[in-house]
Amino acid sequence: MSRFARLSIAVVLCLGLCAGAYAEPTTKLTKRHSAETVHATARTTRAKTTKKTAKTSTKARKRTTTAARKSTSHTTAKKASVKTRSATATSVSKHRRGRRSRSVLAVRRTRRGHAERFTASSYADNLTLGDVTAGEDPVVRAAAIEALGNMNGTAVAIDPDNGRILAMVNQKLALSRGAEPCSTIKLTVALAALEEGIITKDTPVNMGHGYKVDLTYALAKSINPYFEVLGRTLGFERVKHYANQFGLGELAGYHIQGEQLGVYPDHELPAKLGGVGRMCSFGESISMTPLQLGAIVSAIANGGTLYYLQHPETPEEVATFVPRVKRTLNIAPIIPEIVPGMAGAVGSSYGTARSLRTTFNEFPVMGKTGTCSNDGTRFGWFASYANTPSGRIVTVFFLEGGRPTFGPKAAALTGQFYRSLWDKSYFVAKTTSLETGSLR
Repeated sequence: MSRFARLSIAVVLCLGLCAGAYAEPTTKLTKRHSAETVHATARTTRAKTTKKTAKTSTKARKRTTTAARKSTSHTTAKKASVKTRSATATSVSKHRRGRRSRSVLAVRRTRRGHAERFTASSYADNLTLGDVTAGEDPVVRAAAIEALGNMNGTAVAIDPDNGRILAMVNQKLALSRGAEPCSTIKLTVALAALEEGIITKDTPVNMGHGYKVDLTYALAKSINPYFEVLGRTLGFERVKHYANQFGLGELAGYHIQGEQLGVYPDHELPAKLGGVGRMCSFGESISMTPLQLGAIVSAIANGGTLYYLQHPETPEEVATFVPRVKRTLNIAPIIPEIVPGMAGAVGSSYGTARSLRTTFNEFPVMGKTGTCSNDGTRFGWFASYANTPSGRIVTVFFLEGGRPTFGPKAAALTGQFYRSLWDKSYFVAKTTSLETGSLR
């Protein structure tokens, strides 16, 4: 073989080996790339799967949380419902157990009182502006002014043995059309029931559910249901008849300039508003003046004579004063039946006028309080009489205003009035002068 031929064969073999050497790395790279692609795909798939699983897990947790919340809410609501039903049942049960007790009524009264809004003021200046005073007792007038202070009201003092007005502070209010008598109306209702023989002072009156009280306790504590029962038993016509006999619905004074007339209706209060029972416990639909109440209490104090009240305006009128009798009431036999209740209002631990005793205890005072309101104005009444060392005296304190105004406040002012007169030695026993034969 020639040298050229051997050289050609060597070149061919070398090219083949070179081609084979480069083919493997290319194949291996391809396989490596394919493997990396597969691994990348696998990682992507696992990531997607993990993410999906995470999303699914999150949704599952949310569903679980929501379900748990719903379950908790349902459980809480169920517990609240059970608690509410239990509380309601307990409340109903308590109401059923307690509706016979007076405490339930007291709570209801308190709630109404707290919810009520008052627009009138309990205080005022220049109360005595325009008063005619020349014919009044200056000591009594000064004591009444001192006791009344700046409270928006009027004070009237009367000699029950002749009907003379000793002092009348804030005459504009005293001579006005008056106001709802509140619980002071119970005096006329009690007198009517005693006169008709329906009760005595010791007769227990059943107010329902076995609760019974007598007149003495009912007057002293001012028990409204008691007088509602009396009113319904008497009926409107008889209640009105006695009220008119005692002077309600007519002028109390004799030629007193500026005196206005109170109102006693001709018809019973509608049943939906309480009927005659409400009229006899609160005096609703009735308008009474301080002078009318003073005349009634004067008749109780003197044994049954209803005098015209007179207000002397000059010293000459005082010197020539002549009592004028309106009518004689047939109440002398029953006055001893009503007095213990009036005394208990002041003297007992549960009496509505016991505030009087914080300033005065020198002699017994008999009286009756009254508290009520109308159209944002509250009324406070206290009418009383006392058998003093110097004779009998009747007082009426009537207040108008807001929350500070009420019957016990009027009673407290009356105590200050009596204290002032006592400190000025007004209640000194009258003696007869041998030289002149006059009383002093």
